[in-house]
Amino acid sequence: MFDLFRSRDKAVRYLIGGLLGLVALSMVITLIPGFGSAQAGNEQIVAEIGGEPLTVREVQATLQMALRNRQVPQEMMSFYLPQVVDNMITERAVAYQAKRMGFKITDEEVGNAIRSMLMQYFPTGEIPDTAYRQFLQQQGQDVDRFEKNVRMNLLMLRLSNLAMEGAIVTPDEVEKEFHRKNDKIKVQYVKYTPPANLRDSVTVTPAEVQGYYQSQKSSFNTPEKRTLDILLADEAKIAASFQVPEQELRALYSSQIDKFRTGERAHVRHILVKTTEKPKEELPKLEAKANDLLKQIRGGADFADLAKKNSDDPGSGAQGGDLNWIVKGQTVPAFETAAFSLKPKEISNIIKTEYGFHILQVLEKEEARVRPFEEVRGQLAAERQREAIQNRMQQSIDQARAELARTPDKAQEVAGRLGLSYIHAEKVGQSDSIPELGSAPEIETAVAGAKAGQVSQIFQSGQNKLGIAVVRQVFPAHPAEFAEVESQVRDRLIADKAAKLGEQKLKEATDKLKAAGGDLAAAAKQLGTTVKEADFFTLDTAAEGIGPGSYMAEGFNKATGTVMGPFSIGGDVVLAKTIDKQTADVSKLSAEREELVVALKRKRAGMRKELFEDGIMTQLIKEGKVKKYNDSITRLLANYRS
Repeated sequence: MFDLFRSRDKAVRYLIGGLLGLVALSMVITLIPGFGSAQAGNEQIVAEIGGEPLTVREVQATLQMALRNRQVPQEMMSFYLPQVVDNMITERAVAYQAKRMGFKITDEEVGNAIRSMLMQYFPTGEIPDTAYRQFLQQQGQDVDRFEKNVRMNLLMLRLSNLAMEGAIVTPDEVEKEFHRKNDKIKVQYVKYTPPANLRDSVTVTPAEVQGYYQSQKSSFNTPEKRTLDILLADEAKIAASFQVPEQELRALYSSQIDKFRTGERAHVRHILVKTTEKPKEELPKLEAKANDLLKQIRGGADFADLAKKNSDDPGSGAQGGDLNWIVKGQTVPAFETAAFSLKPKEISNIIKTEYGFHILQVLEKEEARVRPFEEVRGQLAAERQREAIQNRMQQSIDQARAELARTPDKAQEVAGRLGLSYIHAEKVGQSDSIPELGSAPEIETAVAGAKAGQVSQIFQSGQNKLGIAVVRQVFPAHPAEFAEVESQVRDRLIADKAAKLGEQKLKEATDKLKAAGGDLAAAAKQLGTTVKEADFFTLDTAAEGIGPGSYMAEGFNKATGTVMGPFSIGGDVVLAKTIDKQTADVSKLSAEREELVVALKRKRAGMRKELFEDGIMTQLIKEGKVKKYNDSITRLLANYRS
């Protein structure tokens, strides 16, 4: 499409891998690499949107990314999966509808979106084109496909934002929201907590375990597993035998001499008394505080201690005000003028900037100079070594993959000849631990859908390894035999019986609380506990010792003395009574008005967005433009449930 990135440093090719992983989740679902979606005709499809397939492999890639970033626990995957599929379908449907309505995204907008995603890692916006393309190729992607997904996401956002514009809130709604957020109540309560060791009181017989297995047989499955040969190019292992010759380092230094020129700089520390976001009437008081601090410093007080206790600069205050070295053009003019006019160890007068009142001390100063070779030798060696090592890693793993594509049974031999680490993993399934690596979801993603004898795409393992995996044997998912899952069946049966016992005890407690009515003392006596008190809390905060204040919404709208419950909170049963109320001071509404308006508009816009997306989905399904294949989803869900 266009040259999105300019070449700069081969050393970032592995960082790009991690970045694009983060990008995949930060851009919701649509930027997940397709992992072969272009060959969807040979893959299981969960849905079609406007003729474009959504494959099982794309869904799996999204789920693995969520696991890798620990956004969703493994045990919650079976609940998370249907939501992921629905989100992916909905977002693609909205993007498809936007395109049908004539919305367009320019190449420049696509480029700006990707640069924005990576800005924190590459502030200049210059990202190596070669590394970018190479990584996508390793993942079974190309630049066109990836940027098509970016464009699709931008289309979806364009149409969604249009639908959400114009949300209006009234003054009455703002005042109501102000009270909802700030009104407080105080309550007395009685709480019953079931015993924590209910599992210990549960017993099961072998016959019960066997019977439970027979009744729940369809839910016990052995997931698909693979036996793998894994080859890794390890940066640390290669680095141990790699040295850069002195002559080469000196040649690099000479060719990059301008890189080591430094301008005049000063090592500065400061104390800031901030004036931003402060009322004008407070400025004299803040200036007096700064003058008092200056007087203390000049009287012999420790600058660093005063900075830690008084500076409003969150970045330097904890470090005793130390800003480290600064150069001209790095700070605001008034601050810079003072810093470069002071002598070492000299204390400034009060310096006023748009941020507030500053007290500066220059610790050291350096004139402009060229850093000598001896000073930068280590830096040069590290940069050159890392570049060379990464080139060697890439070359080795590329060569290994090419050879194993022809002779997949020679993995150990190829690894030894090319200096790669070799790992054999028997019957590895989703989230299984791999010898020497532990949990490695990137490998599971790389081999998803691969058949025996196939070699995976190159993947990144950890921060400093590149790898490939050869699939030696595939063991299809199948209903588990009792012997395979006996311990799992027993654990689930015990958990079920403990849960039922807990429910029984909670019901007994609930009945006792209901019988006691509003008499908290009688209820506490019935349950063998005491009446407690939770201090003032709002609807959106937690009541100490109880839980979310939202459970006691009734108490905010009714008179003092209102009895609430009994209700269940986090496995406990609670009965509560309001004993005091605090109505928010309306005179403070003006300070929060803007924030409240924004929050209400966002909430209303979210509701409109859901209705808007539901409308698009309904229409496209009716037209046959969205097709969902439930059989594929059910099979995928079975794997995660097992």
